[in-house]
Amino acid sequence: MNNEQFMRNDQYNFIKRQVRQLVNGHSTVNDERVIGALESLSIERVVDLFTDITDEHKEMLNKIVEIVGKEEAEQFLHELESYIIPFSKPSEQKLKKLFPKVKKLKLPTKSLDYHKMSFLSFDDIGMKKRFIIAPSSKGMIGLSGTYEETNSKQICAICNRLTNVCMFMTKTKGEGIGTYTKKGNYICQDTTDCNHHLVTLDKLVEFVENVR
Repeated sequence: MNNEQFMRNDQYNFIKRQVRQLVNGHSTVNDERVIGALESLSIERVVDLFTDITDEHKEMLNKIVEIVGKEEAEQFLHELESYIIPFSKPSEQKLKKLFPKVKKLKLPTKSLDYHKMSFLSFDDIGMKKRFIIAPSSKGMIGLSGTYEETNSKQICAICNRLTNVCMFMTKTKGEGIGTYTKKGNYICQDTTDCNHHLVTLDKLVEFVENVR
């Protein structure tokens, strides 16, 4: 992370949603008072995302009210991308600490865009297992569980939208000796797409707490 980066992936996604609403407003509404109210609400919501930002960053975010069409929106969002704090790529030692019971666990070899990531997820297709590294109330945590694809759309427990999901199931030690508790939730089949639609960390943290 450099000194210029100040926003998380989910905050960027939230701003992107506000930008799309502004573009849609300009294309469908002719009343200047309504447009003015929409612009004021958008900048208020965007600035409220951050508790401590520089005047320079605030001035840059205020440019959202200058957006009218798709071309301006794309340019604005493109400029914002360089300010995203990338997800911290776990080292081999970190992976061992997060998943101590899994031997020789490695990240997938395909390219991962850590700038567009609020949590890291990858699958072991052969074992039908999914590994998730995500923020929790106690810092980064590793979750592992089985996943089973479904043929229906459900609400994802992480990004909170109706989409193609899989059932992610974890098994944790129960209160009695030798007993286990299974916990499951519907989550996006495509975790990259899930990351792209996450506009707050609230549901993600809640999901982690529920299945750990």
